[in-house]
Amino acid sequence: MSTKVNRRQKIRYRIRKKISGTAQNPRLSVFRSNSDIYVQLIDDTNGTTLASASSRDKDIKAQKGTKSEKSKMVGAALATKATALGLTTCVFDRSGYLYHGRIKAVADGAREGGLQF
Repeated sequence: MSTKVNRRQKIRYRIRKKISGTAQNPRLSVFRSNSDIYVQLIDDTNGTTLASASSRDKDIKAQKGTKSEKSKMVGAALATKATALGLTTCVFDRSGYLYHGRIKAVADGAREGGLQF
């Protein structure tokens, strides 16, 4: 693996030592690829995914806009799924990425959708 990927993995493991999700306060995990973004609400005590959303979902993929704008839509979509499950709070896991650009857009979209972290 490249040094950039190794660096992100080290940061990711360091973050995961400190945060964990529960059924009432799940972990909002983000994965960013070159073209898409994926988010999940994870209950680490049971090891299950409670809700997920991505930029590859049909309603988001059909929208026009930049990757950052679509990331904000993904955050809002996950927030609506979370409120349908009765969840209002979560712990944000940036997965070693800088809190900037698309990662920040996901967090902003989720906050606007009603999630708190």
